[in-house]
Amino acid sequence: MEKPGNKNSYSEYDNFSFHPYNVMLFLTLLAITALFLAVSLSFIYTRVQSSVSGIKIPLLFGVNTLILLGSSYTMIKAKKNYEADDTAGYQQALKYTIWLSLFFLFMQFIAWYQLFSQNIFIHTDNSASYLYVLSALHFAHVIAGLPFLFLFLRTAKREMKEPVTVLVYFSDPEKRLRLRLLSIYWHFLDGLWIFLVLFLLANYLI
Repeated sequence: MEKPGNKNSYSEYDNFSFHPYNVMLFLTLLAITALFLAVSLSFIYTRVQSSVSGIKIPLLFGVNTLILLGSSYTMIKAKKNYEADDTAGYQQALKYTIWLSLFFLFMQFIAWYQLFSQNIFIHTDNSASYLYVLSALHFAHVIAGLPFLFLFLRTAKREMKEPVTVLVYFSDPEKRLRLRLLSIYWHFLDGLWIFLVLFLLANYLI
């Protein structure tokens, strides 16, 4: 018989399909996907109707893609370190993810500034409006995920002080589930950003 704290034992948190946290995340990602698809399709329709050409995206959008991919990698490392009971590695990976996310937000401001310096503003034309709206929506969802990263790091620092508390932390199935869901959300945002960059680039080239 498996011990209650054993990670191989089955619990309600291992049922990815029906646990309330999983359902909430699924509905959240579905809503975000619907929102971005609606805005993207609206952009295509507007371009066809008004015959407006797309806007060349700043090079920093590509740099930001690499930054987000880096944050995805560090989230994967955080999850692996958690499963390996690596206290220092787990906290370090969370810190890297936070710093990369903040760096992404900073670089996104720089990218928008580059557009401003070219006299491309949200009211310039339809293509500019959609570019700002899409990138700002993604920006907002990254900000929405940051408090959870800070909370995970703060909780880890508070509870990982002694061998016993470390054991309790790593054997908590709810924390394991929440980390998995946060990882999925972060990878989703990275994939969404790649879609947006390719979508905006295609609208410029076509």
